[in-house]
Amino acid sequence: MNNPYQHSVIDYYVAKVRKMRQERKEALSSLKSREDALAYQERIRQAVANAFGPFPKEKCPLDAEVTGVVQCDGYRIEKVRFYSRPGYMVTANLYVPDGLTKPAPASLGACGHSTLGKACDTYQRFPIRLAKSGFVVLLYDPVHQGERNQYVKLDYLGQGAGLCQAHNVMGEQLELVGESMPSWRVWDGIRALDYLLTRPEVDATRIGITGNSGGGTLSEWIWANDSRLAFAGPSCHVTTFMGNLENELATDAEQCPHGIIGAGLEMVDLMFCQAPKPVILLGQKYDFFERRGYMEAYNDLRHFYSLFDAEGHVAMHLGGSSHGYSDELQRAMVSFFRQAAGIDGEMLDEEPQIQATEALNVCSSGNVVNEGSTPIYEIISGIANNLAAKRKAPASQKEWADCIVKLLDIPKCDSETPHFRVLRAQRMKEQVWARYAVETEDNTQAILHKRLPQYPDTLDIEDEITLYLPHFSTWQDDNEHAECMTSGTPLYSLDVRGIGESMLSETETGFLEPYGMDYMMHSFGFMLGQSYMGRRVFDVLRTLDLLEEDAKKVHLVGRGQGAILAALVAMLRPELKSITLHDAPASFQEWIDAKVCNWPAGNIPFGVLKYFDLPDLYAALGDKITIASKMNAYMQR
Repeated sequence: MNNPYQHSVIDYYVAKVRKMRQERKEALSSLKSREDALAYQERIRQAVANAFGPFPKEKCPLDAEVTGVVQCDGYRIEKVRFYSRPGYMVTANLYVPDGLTKPAPASLGACGHSTLGKACDTYQRFPIRLAKSGFVVLLYDPVHQGERNQYVKLDYLGQGAGLCQAHNVMGEQLELVGESMPSWRVWDGIRALDYLLTRPEVDATRIGITGNSGGGTLSEWIWANDSRLAFAGPSCHVTTFMGNLENELATDAEQCPHGIIGAGLEMVDLMFCQAPKPVILLGQKYDFFERRGYMEAYNDLRHFYSLFDAEGHVAMHLGGSSHGYSDELQRAMVSFFRQAAGIDGEMLDEEPQIQATEALNVCSSGNVVNEGSTPIYEIISGIANNLAAKRKAPASQKEWADCIVKLLDIPKCDSETPHFRVLRAQRMKEQVWARYAVETEDNTQAILHKRLPQYPDTLDIEDEITLYLPHFSTWQDDNEHAECMTSGTPLYSLDVRGIGESMLSETETGFLEPYGMDYMMHSFGFMLGQSYMGRRVFDVLRTLDLLEEDAKKVHLVGRGQGAILAALVAMLRPELKSITLHDAPASFQEWIDAKVCNWPAGNIPFGVLKYFDLPDLYAALGDKITIASKMNAYMQR
């Protein structure tokens, strides 16, 4: 594939995040007093509330049940289940030290990404160490981990065939209804803390939280959202958003809160939310969440705590290994938690007694869905159905345009025609394609192609033309789907940002990779609070500004991903002569009802089902639109 502009999209986001970081650095440097810090903290708390909320208005009954007990040397493990949402079961193990005579300090344990969840050896070791130091610990299964596999009854997994991949599919479906994976994951943790506080063994004033990797993420996210916690120790997570972006490190859907970067925050700012409560940052020298970002975060945290005269409440421990909650890091965490909880004496550290998975299972079948828990895709489908019953699609073309512009955060077009560069022409199947780089936004290029009988030196636009929006790239569609590009008028084809010549992967397979660069660009757009899809729509609009300087009639054709863009653009440009869609999705609702969805995340307009679905849009375009063929949620014709 010809993709010489593949860094243009990531460079666009790097420039935006660098600008945010410079403004943040200046804001942090200006803080000189406790009062300044408190005002900054309040701004962060509001940004966090916006990024993770709104949570459910009411907490459902926990309906907690202990289904069994494993007695160990010096502590017992209770097998607990409760409901974080109606019908949505959470499984957990409660570690309780023997011989408690009064309420003890406690900790919430957040598991990292392991299919075994709470039964993973690593994630058994730290609650045992805490229990041996007198802590009550609740270690719960995150969604789709341990006993909470949501797809246990599905035959087809598609892009959800894998733990983290499934999390991302669930995240896409939640985004369609205006919710997010970070919010759902944090809510499970909040309800786990609710359960912990029902236990008479627990001192409510001395509750901490710790976890590693994805559990380190949850430790920070829950810490920022729940003031009942008293101390925290996230492991192998806290670095910088900037470092992850520049290092091309895609992270899980639950690690990308909506609008958090757009609010001017770096990752460590969420640890500021409860300053000056005690915090230890745990990391590894050779982690892929690299140590430059980790050290920057720690230094920022120390500076912020110094404004409270509380530098002693901040600690760090950088291990000498790679990503993981090593015994070294666990010992550092336990020692810090003991100090934070006021426990004197020498820490007891002996080899933890690891239990078999079956011994720790809360459910007799080992799975919550098999025990009657409602799988997440059914809950999301119910939310989507409720939205469909309540919403009223826009009635006029203006209402449609206003809705789409707001939904996709589409910038206003400059009055000037965008600048373009005349690139080298290329030959494909004995056909010459002229190439033009249309500068649509902040030096971002959309690559326009034009079929010509010979090599061009300039751009001459005819009176009546067809603009084609491909699925993956102009080159692929010309090779494999030429019938979709058949046109009775001069044919132009546009690779919008991240498509074709600016695709951030070498192959279609790489583009569809659940942790591929296209997914990552959508994630950073999501954290910036701007729509990646909206920027692609903007590329089309700006290119039309260029073409319509001379063309009096423009026919718009789109295939697959391009079909969605074409339908949205058509409502914003009613003067378009006709719209033809190939391999168009039937509806966004189908992407939820199908249980798993294979369409790339860059096609997800956040909260779209609150306002309309694709059939509403197709119907509103009336006779101007022709749907030649459709693709289902699995991207199959």
